[in-house]
Amino acid sequence: MRAPHAAPPNAVVPFLPISKAARNPFPAALAFFPFSLVMIAAAFALVFCIRLVSLAISIRNEKRLIAEGATQYGARNSKLLSAAHIVYYFAALGEAYARGATFDAISATGTAVLVFALGMLFYVIHALGPVWTVKIYIHPQHQVNRNWLFSHVRHPNYFLNITPELIGVGLLCHAWGVMLVGLPIYAAILAVRIRQEHEAMRHLW
Repeated sequence: MRAPHAAPPNAVVPFLPISKAARNPFPAALAFFPFSLVMIAAAFALVFCIRLVSLAISIRNEKRLIAEGATQYGARNSKLLSAAHIVYYFAALGEAYARGATFDAISATGTAVLVFALGMLFYVIHALGPVWTVKIYIHPQHQVNRNWLFSHVRHPNYFLNITPELIGVGLLCHAWGVMLVGLPIYAAILAVRIRQEHEAMRHLW
């Protein structure tokens, strides 16, 4: 039986280059998503999940308000506002991908604005307690909130949460086109919402 052939001691073994696929432990599909864009998507996903938490609180409060005889106002506008919010979010993310946006100082500024906006959101939720929803409900024993924030800022949920939140998402995603088109449209819908809220609460002032 012959022994297997062995290379001479001084033989030069040819160098076989390692392929990019072998060097990269991540799937090839991730090559389409630069790390910086992944950071933007991760921040976006976190904000969106926090928003879902607030939506769950709203649904819980809404069920209680309905059970206690609360009346809803501006139902159509509330649906339109929710749809505009979702479209704005994902249009901004789409523009970030289309632009090949990078997480830079602009995105960091947007993230800081979002932190402020979400902080104000949960402060408002805490201040309003069980009457807070994303819709307009007036409880039979509804009372005007005299919290210091509501005494100094009209509609803090709209001007200290929603408005900076949309701007923050736009900055995070470098979504200049979405902000240019989306913000005026959203502002028009929001203006109707504020007018409806004033009318619903007129008898409480």
